[in-house]
Amino acid sequence: MTADQYLRSVLAKCQVNAAGAKAVALQHIAPLVQRWAGQYLSSIDLSGSVAKGTANARANDMDLFIAMSSTTPGTLKDIYESLHNLAAQQPWSARRQNVSIGIQVAGYHFDLVPGRMQPGYQNWFSLWRNKAQTWTQTNITLQIQTVAQSGRTEEIRILKRWRTLAGLDFPSFILELAVLQALHGRRMGDLANNASAALEWLRDNMRTARLVDPANTNNVVTDDLTATERAAIATAAGVARAQPSYSNFVW
Repeated sequence: MTADQYLRSVLAKCQVNAAGAKAVALQHIAPLVQRWAGQYLSSIDLSGSVAKGTANARANDMDLFIAMSSTTPGTLKDIYESLHNLAAQQPWSARRQNVSIGIQVAGYHFDLVPGRMQPGYQNWFSLWRNKAQTWTQTNITLQIQTVAQSGRTEEIRILKRWRTLAGLDFPSFILELAVLQALHGRRMGDLANNASAALEWLRDNMRTARLVDPANTNNVVTDDLTATERAAIATAAGVARAQPSYSNFVW
């Protein structure tokens, strides 16, 4: 078995059950969110890694984007905290994250991401950044398209599998942008060599890397990582890259 064949066997094993996740979301989460949001709810949909084609099973990658109308009252922090309070009242093991509320429902991990639509712009939303205690604006559709159409979804999924097994605090969107940066100009479909190149880039650059949201260049997404988290990612990437076989750190 070649390295490419081995890695694609890992991807097949980690294929996410998006239909099952959507059914759980519709049955257990959507009705409560709809009552919470009332007339201000525009939509609630699976987004993030599932929509981009970069999700793996058994990983915290099931984003549910809760699109609120531009007339939703209160501050962005109010909306975020109110959604957290709703989740905390359920048996969901709710936890505050950066722009999302992490929950566990029926064996699935979901990240609830509330965003308020900007007046006059259907795909532009303002989100609360809990770590920095400030807000940002972004275009969720453009984020999805940038990654989904990159031709790098296999490499991203392998790096996400490595991240999960290594126990790293490495947000998915930052990882995705890092892989796109690392593989710029490299041949498409050369999975094992490209994954190695991505690990090398993380090893050599992650401590100082500056990655920006393609929908908003003022949003430097790597600012959400601490120096300790950056160092842990770089160190783990170096350890993995030094292994003689992918089976030593990705399975």
